[in-house]
Amino acid sequence: MMDVSPGQFVLRPSTPEDLPAIERIAAASTFGINSLPPDRDFLLARIERSQHAFQTQDDASGEESYLFVLEDTAAGRVIGTSGIAASAGFHDRFYSYRNEFAVHASEALGESNRIHTLHLCHDLTGYTLLTSFYIEPDYADTVAPQLLSRARLLFIAEFGARFADRVAAETPGLCDANGNSPFWDEVGRRFFNMDYPQAERLAGGRSKSFIAELMPHSPIYVPLLPETAQWAIGQLHPDGELPFSILLDEGFEADTYIDVFDGGPTVEARVALLRTIRHARRAVVGEAPLASGPWHLVARTVREGFRATLAQIAPGGPLAALDAAARERLGVAVGEAVRIAPLVLDEVASEEASA
Repeated sequence: MMDVSPGQFVLRPSTPEDLPAIERIAAASTFGINSLPPDRDFLLARIERSQHAFQTQDDASGEESYLFVLEDTAAGRVIGTSGIAASAGFHDRFYSYRNEFAVHASEALGESNRIHTLHLCHDLTGYTLLTSFYIEPDYADTVAPQLLSRARLLFIAEFGARFADRVAAETPGLCDANGNSPFWDEVGRRFFNMDYPQAERLAGGRSKSFIAELMPHSPIYVPLLPETAQWAIGQLHPDGELPFSILLDEGFEADTYIDVFDGGPTVEARVALLRTIRHARRAVVGEAPLASGPWHLVARTVREGFRATLAQIAPGGPLAALDAAARERLGVAVGEAVRIAPLVLDEVASEEASA
C-alpha cells in the first residue's frame, strides 16, 4: 500500500485544464467504462457540460451530467474521475437486461423446471446514474477510492431536487485485453455485425437505446446460451471489483439487472437507504488547532465550487471542528456549513446490526 495521508486528497469538479489528465484516464480505462471514451473532443464537451451543470442557477432538467476529478494534493496531480448523470436515458430509454425465472410445469409428467431468462427492459430509465469511476492502480489500496465514489453521494444528498430518488451504476463485465466479451460475442453480436469495442464506441457514453432497434424483445433463455456466455452473466471485470465493493457496502443491490453489452452487474438502490446518506449530517465549520477524532468525508454545501475531502472530526454535535489544513483543502471558512459522513462504514454496519 502507498504511504499516503487521507487528508491529501480533494474531490472537485473537472475543468478544461484537467483535459490531459482525463485523456490519460480515458486511455487507461477498462472496456465498458464507455462514459469516458478516448476521444478528445468528446471529453472536452463532457467537461464543458459538467461545468454548465455545476454553474447553472436554472431549475434542473434531468439532462445534467457532473464530472469530478480526484486530486492528490501532495503529488499535485489528478489521479481519478467519477461522475453523475442526473437521469439515465434522458434523451431516450436506458436499456438493461432484467434477470427473471420462468417456471415451466407439466402436470401429466409431474415435473416443473425453473429457467433463468433475460428480459430486455428500460426499468432504470430516469434513475440517477453513477458513472466514470476510475482510480489509478497505485491508489487502489488507499482511502482515495472511498472519497472518489462516496463524495458523489453527499453531493446528491445536498442537491436532492436535481436527482432521482433511485440511483444505479453499471460495472464492467468480463472482457479480455483485446476487448473480446464472451457475453457480447454470444448475444449482442448475433444481432449487430460489430465487435464489442465497436459497440462501446458507438454508445460513446450516451444512451444505449439504439440496441432496441435490433435486439429481440422476447426473453433470452439462458440455458440455450453457450456455457461461456452463461458464466459471464453478472460477472465482474477485475478492474470493476473495487468500485463494485464500495457500492455493495453502501447497500446497493446487484441481483436484478445486467448490462446489455457485456453482462456485467448493474446495481441499484433507493438513495435514502444508502449508508453514507443515512449517516450524513450537516454541521457548521468550527476551528480546531490540531486535527482530532475519526476520519470523515467532508463536503461543501455549494454546487459551484463544490469540494470534498477527508478530515478528522470529533463525533456528534452541530459543529465540525476542522484544522486550518482541512479548511484550506475545502476552501471553507469558520461558520460555513458542510455535510459530513463517517469514513468507515464497517462501524456503521455494526451499529445497525446491534440496534
